[in-house]
Amino acid sequence: MRDVERWPEWTASVRSVTLLDDGLRVGARARIDQPRIPTTAWTVTGLTEGHDFTWEASGPGTLTTGRHGVEATGRGTCRATLSITQSGVLGSVVGRGYRSLTDRYLAMEAAGLKARAESPELTESPTPGEGS
Repeated sequence: MRDVERWPEWTASVRSVTLLDDGLRVGARARIDQPRIPTTAWTVTGLTEGHDFTWEASGPGTLTTGRHGVEATGRGTCRATLSITQSGVLGSVVGRGYRSLTDRYLAMEAAGLKARAESPELTESPTPGEGS
């Protein structure tokens, strides 16, 4: 999930992600192009290595916050949490206007992330001698 530039490989809700700075870290910026949404610049505002990150994008009267988290649930399994909130003077209006699309994109991202995490190339053990 942290390799944001590869998101288009596993979700159709994202056309492209371009990191504008070196690596995903607090203060780093990314430009995201999504269907039916203007290309948006996001800034990472929080990051817990191996667990979660938060980023924000601002527009006229609106601050959009995206949170992405992964937590271990035991026996080699984990739970991903994805959320988007809008705040600011126009936040509730923008939130209502985009609610259906936002919900659909979050569902697409969750399903794509699950499929990617469970894909055989990521879950199979390497053949002895492979990769050395």
